[in-house]
Parts: sequence; C-alpha cells; structure tokens
Amino acid sequence: MDGPIPNRRAVLKSLALGASATVLARPVFAQAKAKVVVIGGGFAGATCARFLSRHGLNVALVERNRTYVSCPMSNAVVTGLRLMDGQKFGYDKVKADGVAVIHEHAARIDPQARQVRLDNGTILEYDRLVLAPGIDMRFDALPGYDAAVAENVPHAWKAGPQTTLLQRQLEAMEDGGVVVMSVPPVPYRCPPGPYERASLIAHYLKTRKPKSKLIVLDAKDSFSKQKLFQNAWKELYPDTLEWVGLSQGGQVTAFEREGKTFVTDFERYSAAVANVIPPQKAGAIAFAAQVTDRSGWCPIDPVTFESTLQPNIHVIGDSAMAGAMPKSAFSANAQAKVCAEAVAMLLEGGVPTSPKLINTCYSLVAPDYGISVAGVYAPAKGVLADIEGAGGVSPLDAPASVRATEARYAEAWFETVTAEVFG
Repeated sequence: MDGPIPNRRAVLKSLALGASATVLARPVFAQAKAKVVVIGGGFAGATCARFLSRHGLNVALVERNRTYVSCPMSNAVVTGLRLMDGQKFGYDKVKADGVAVIHEHAARIDPQARQVRLDNGTILEYDRLVLAPGIDMRFDALPGYDAAVAENVPHAWKAGPQTTLLQRQLEAMEDGGVVVMSVPPVPYRCPPGPYERASLIAHYLKTRKPKSKLIVLDAKDSFSKQKLFQNAWKELYPDTLEWVGLSQGGQVTAFEREGKTFVTDFERYSAAVANVIPPQKAGAIAFAAQVTDRSGWCPIDPVTFESTLQPNIHVIGDSAMAGAMPKSAFSANAQAKVCAEAVAMLLEGGVPTSPKLINTCYSLVAPDYGISVAGVYAPAKGVLADIEGAGGVSPLDAPASVRATEARYAEAWFETVTAEVFG
C-alpha cells in the first residue's frame, strides 16, 4: 500500500569507509568524520546503518550473527507454507554501502565516555549511538515458563531454531491432538502476529489434521484487526479454532511443563503442542546502555528517536516506546530512515524537522487470504500519535479476489523491504 515516505534529505551522499569490518586490529573508523555506531542488524539497525553511510559518515554496525533470520513471514514457515531458507539474509550489500559490519557481541556501553566495548575487547568510540536490539522475553513473568522450558516448549517469537522447533512439533502431532497457544498483554512485538499464527495453524490443522483443534488463550479482550480475524475464523475455521479472551478466563497465570498444561483462573488446558508467547521487554543492550525505564522499554524523542534518558543515544525498532506506532518490521524500517536523517542533521549542527511515519501490517489468514491495517503517525505532545483520518483497515465485506490480492501484497512487501534492507 502506498503512503507518506518518512522525511529524507533530498540528496544522499555515498562514501565508502576505508576501514575493514573484519580485521579489528585496524581502525574501524577514519579519524576525520563523525562516528556512528549502530547495534543490532535487523530491519531497524541495518536500514539505519545504510542510510547513515550514504551521508558520508563513519558507520559501524555491530551484529553478532552473520545471518539475519526474519520474523515477518515466519508464521508461514511454522505451518509449512514457506521454507526457512527464504527467511535468511546476509550483510554483503550492507558492507558494500560502506558500513563496517562487525560480527561481535556488544558487551557494555559507557554513555559518558561514548564508548561501546565488544566481547573481544575492542572499544568503539562514537559521536552518536543507535540501538536497535529488538526484544527479549520476560522469562520471569509467567510462573513455570523460563528459558530452559522454552527449549522444548517454543515461543517462536524470535525466528530461527524456535521456528523450526514449533514446526516439527506440529508435524509430529497425531491427528486429534490439541494445540494450545497463549497471547500476552500488550506491548509485544507485532500486535497482529499471534492471530496470524493462530489462523495459519488452524489452516494447517484443517487441511492436514482435521480431527485436531487449536485453542488460543488471550490476556486481552480486544486486539489488532479483531473483526477481520474473527470474521475469517467464523468463515474458514469454525470447528478448528477457539479463541478465549480475558473476560472468558483466557489469561494464563502459570504453565506446568509436565503435561504441557496452561493454568488460568478458571480452567486447565493440556496440550499436545504448546506455544507460549511470553511478555517481552527491550533487548539486553538497552538495559546496559541505561535507556530503559521501569516498563522495560525505551522512551524516546519522537522527532529524533534520541533517548530521553541518555543523550547521544537513539533507539529504534521494537525496543522503542513509539507511542501509537506498533512494534513491527514496517515501523522499524520507517523509524530507521527518520533516525538516520535526524542523526546526520544533528551531527551537522542542524535541527531535525518533525517527521511523518507510516506503518502497514499485513496478516495471512490463509495462503490466499490476506488482511491489513495501516496508520500514519506524527509527533504530538512528546509521543508519536495517529494522524486522524489517515490509514485504515481492510474492508470487512471484501470479496475473495481482494483477500487474495492482499495476500500477494504481503509477499511483495516482504520481498521489497528485505531487498532494501539487506540487498
């Protein structure tokens, strides 16, 4: 879907770095230019690094993994509609843009000295730091569910081994088995994501294991694109998918590993396959940088994405408290461009202008059935707020041809954004 493009400078300069990202004994940065370090190589961090480099800045991208595994479209992998290889992306094109890509773990940040220390002992100095660390699970939030249990009972909310684990468990389940998944309260990564997953699991069960059933236990009574999802479930999966909201006793209060049992205030649900999506928080390096507040997320200035807690540090993507703007890959990509422009302007002594940002979230209800929601956002009273009258959702009464077109749009968006971010 078309929409406003985040505010950008009219002319982008492209200037490659002379330093090597792979030989850390050599200088990472040339001395004459402003230095920007970006931590996190996902949709937010890789985009921001590439756009910063086009301003002729010294840019280092710190990302421990040599291959990025995408969460968008991973629900299709869980249900056998897509191969995992299609989710994997490298950083060669990011390097070709002049970014020094360093595959190390950022261990510590000193905001006062403006330094990042890597696990191998390398210290990176910066004029501006951009954090794009994504999310971590709050494994202390649900009694009985922790990192060790997740090795066998997947959350699959970070793509990779967790994705394939849930996929294998669904494949191995006997027809007639019950799948139970739990959905946390907001905020969490990708608000409509659990309901897309529920839809595609229901499609898998209906077509591959028709005696089986999915129960969704939700800590909320309302959710993104609710009417669209529920209308589709009634049409496509009336005997396969059962959604239990908060007022019906859907909030999970504990998980029992033995028997894979979800405990609520009123019922106990035992599962053949259990998918626990736990509450979440900002990625660990955000805590190390002292840019998180008591909520576990990172408050930011909505014009520049600079932390309100630490100067010269910007936070983009899922870790940021972006007001009405949801935690999505589309949002992360848009925020990265705005942040890059703001950082470049600030380093030149200028004043960034107020941006407008767009987000569109596509969801698959079935392979040929897509729905979407779009929003446009601008700074207002210190937060990113919805622009009244902008955006919208898919029509409730759309014909099958429109649903099929939106499913193709979802795939097209993914191909377009991954090409922009990773080349």
